[in-house]
Amino acid sequence: MIQDFKGKTAVLTGAGSGFGLECARIGACLGMNLVLVDVQQDALDAAAAELQATGCAVLAQRVDVSDAAQMQALADAVQQRFGAPHFVFNNAGVGSGGLVWENTVRDWEWVLGVNLWGVIHGVRLFTPMMLAAAQADPGYRGHIVNTASMAGLLTPPNMGVYNVSKHAVVSLSETLYQDLRLVTDQIGASVLCPYFVPTGISHSERNRPASMADEKPTKSQLIGQAMTDKAVTSGKVTAADVAQKVFDAIAADQFYIFSHPKALGNLQSRMESILRIENPADPFLERPEVGAQLKAALRAG
Repeated sequence: MIQDFKGKTAVLTGAGSGFGLECARIGACLGMNLVLVDVQQDALDAAAAELQATGCAVLAQRVDVSDAAQMQALADAVQQRFGAPHFVFNNAGVGSGGLVWENTVRDWEWVLGVNLWGVIHGVRLFTPMMLAAAQADPGYRGHIVNTASMAGLLTPPNMGVYNVSKHAVVSLSETLYQDLRLVTDQIGASVLCPYFVPTGISHSERNRPASMADEKPTKSQLIGQAMTDKAVTSGKVTAADVAQKVFDAIAADQFYIFSHPKALGNLQSRMESILRIENPADPFLERPEVGAQLKAALRAG
């Protein structure tokens, strides 16, 4: 757990908006060095300008987190400028919906590339740096936070590609936690599982690769996008609220971070179905009207 953040270094992917930007703002207030990573240059430039104005040291890098070579270059730049980081936030993510058989190979490659491979690269590159720092300094403390989603613990329909990517991040994060516990007491891990929070993820299409420009969304994808937009924009919990929960979790060495703890009823229903060897529970048990609307929209001619 990290109690004193002043002078420590944070690496934040997806730092141009949402949770990444809000965590960077908190880090700046706490006197951290900030490594800002995003694929969207204008958002990255704006974030860098804002945070440099606070007086903290900033390294801004435009990186496609799905690209191993770009992530290696990032890790090298961090090591050269600041040394081993103390807080790594593998947070960059994109959203994509639709019936699971309608997603193209490029849909799968894009979503898994950012949401899963981005986290894999962050873990495989920064963990060894942090372990070396811990070995060299008994006073070193580090923490890795991976952004998953409540969709990493549930299986809402019409969101298959996203669900798969986020379930993988939960599994990776839980295993990272256990692996770190085997070898060190100086580095912790957490997984962030937000529900519907207003961030930039509902407009992920702005960062779709140019190679996907000719792909037209299917009916189910358009329906999924509209439902997600409505749920996200009506969210009462802000990205800033969630960012504060992230820092509180790091200080408390808390693994699971939830934006909406009251939504855990759906998770309980899912787990009880598994334990009783029953068919999957209705994912809309607490909001049956949402399930009825989705079914009607998909079945309409």
